[in-house]
Amino acid sequence: MNKLFKFLIVGILLSIIFVSIGFSADFSMAQVNADKWGIWTLIPPLVAIILAFITKNVLLSLFTGVFSGVYILLIEKHNIFSSFIFGFLKVTQEILEAISSPWNAGIILQTLTIGGLIALISRMGGAKAIAKSLSKKAKSPTSAQIYTWLLGIVVFFDDYANALTVGPIMRPVTDKMRISREKLSFIIDSTAAPIAGIALISTWVGYELGLIKDGFDAIGQDVSAYSIFVSTIPFRFYNIFILIFIFFSAILLREFGPMRRAELRTRKTGKVHSATAELMSDLESQGIQPKENIKLRIVNAVLPISTLIIVAFLGLYYNGYQTIMAGDNIGLINKINDIPLSMFSLRHCFSNSNAAIVLFQAALFSSILAAVMGRLQKIFSIKEAIEIWVKGVKSLIITILILALAWTLSSIVKELGTARYLVNILSGRIPPFLLSSIIFILGATISFATGTSYGTMGILMPLTIPLAYAISPDPLFLSINIGAVLTGAIFGDHCSPISDTTILSSMGASCDHIDHVRTQLFYAISVAIIAILFGYIPVSLGVPVWLSLFIGSSVIFLLIFFIGKKVDK
Repeated sequence: MNKLFKFLIVGILLSIIFVSIGFSADFSMAQVNADKWGIWTLIPPLVAIILAFITKNVLLSLFTGVFSGVYILLIEKHNIFSSFIFGFLKVTQEILEAISSPWNAGIILQTLTIGGLIALISRMGGAKAIAKSLSKKAKSPTSAQIYTWLLGIVVFFDDYANALTVGPIMRPVTDKMRISREKLSFIIDSTAAPIAGIALISTWVGYELGLIKDGFDAIGQDVSAYSIFVSTIPFRFYNIFILIFIFFSAILLREFGPMRRAELRTRKTGKVHSATAELMSDLESQGIQPKENIKLRIVNAVLPISTLIIVAFLGLYYNGYQTIMAGDNIGLINKINDIPLSMFSLRHCFSNSNAAIVLFQAALFSSILAAVMGRLQKIFSIKEAIEIWVKGVKSLIITILILALAWTLSSIVKELGTARYLVNILSGRIPPFLLSSIIFILGATISFATGTSYGTMGILMPLTIPLAYAISPDPLFLSINIGAVLTGAIFGDHCSPISDTTILSSMGASCDHIDHVRTQLFYAISVAIIAILFGYIPVSLGVPVWLSLFIGSSVIFLLIFFIGKKVDK
């Protein structure tokens, strides 16, 4: 077990012990399993995470984590031997339920369909053409990373769409500039959820607004949830600082920790991934490369990808519009019909859309377009297009298996009460200036252990708003702590090897998943520490947020400049 992982586990356990000692637990009857099993509820996620780092076999680790959770749930009803048999039966049932969920099924379909789309684009030479074009502009590792960063920001409206499109487009460019797949997947992952979480219009907004609204309703406050949401954006320190970190590391070309070793390997040898890497997707190994003697056209990549983004954007609006019109909120319906293209209407339509099914539809439409384009250019027949598309789908089977097991583990730890146990140890009297930092750490711990930022937000927000209001009803204080919930959940999710967005980022970059997590972890933790020390603590003590953002950004620059070492071109 490497030193970094030992440090991580010790840090998590110490944070749990610290909070446990500092605050008395108050369990309710609604949390039977959390009350019954206590710290044992941490076993499934810890087993999965520890095994993933030790064995580097994600499937085995996730399955073992799921089985350990099921075993704990069944041990009371059966003896230690029969629990293995019934445990196996329950695991298979849980996996089936996970993939049959409409949302999860939509994610599976959109992931596989985008894999087929990328295969068609690659076969037409579109990916190679756009890489060749960008390589003329991205003439250095710095510019290649900056272009990847900018593209990640442009695809702001959904983290899944970001992870699945940026990587395949920029991968040939970063490979040519000798940028490691680990660094590419880090940039993708850091411009997915962090951007979608703070975007004024995205698939995240509706969920976040609902949590904020419910929290204020609980304390009898009638507020504009969107206004509160906007007021929290400056206090999303981790989201903002991680974006700044990418920019400075690209400009300075300095790295530290495991990422530096990965970058040095690629710069010196040209090997974009480690020798033992198990790539999450690899179209080249499937024989999906540009057809020989064809003219490379940028349009063969730009048109299908642009269509994917535009159709997704329009589809999110239309799907949300249809959902609202079918509802019974007459006031909202009238407002949207009066000004259908206002920010108000866009926000609510996006918030009420089913992103999973819309992105699947957009990817399928774009796949059909790509197939027709290839046929018209006589690059392949329709039959060949279908075969190529299927090969692209097959290249992502491992990703789907990992996602299915990650969702199953999330379901098991929810049933066990893992997150509830962690939340319940946060009670008692809390110094006001430390509340946001503690919430941030607790949110990160829950999100890391469960692999879901949405679930973490849903658990912590109903606790945080009444707690913060009881300590201080100041709107600024509330905004700080609400921001801590939303960004702490993203930080933990960002680090977690069982998070779907982390998995999809590895897939988009065609990177070994554990290599991605191992190299990203060092940077994410560094940024999180800066977010606490120069963000949440100072603003909770009265320091203006603009000053905290400036100082935190400066510290990030100094960290990279002095701790990081130059990675030669």
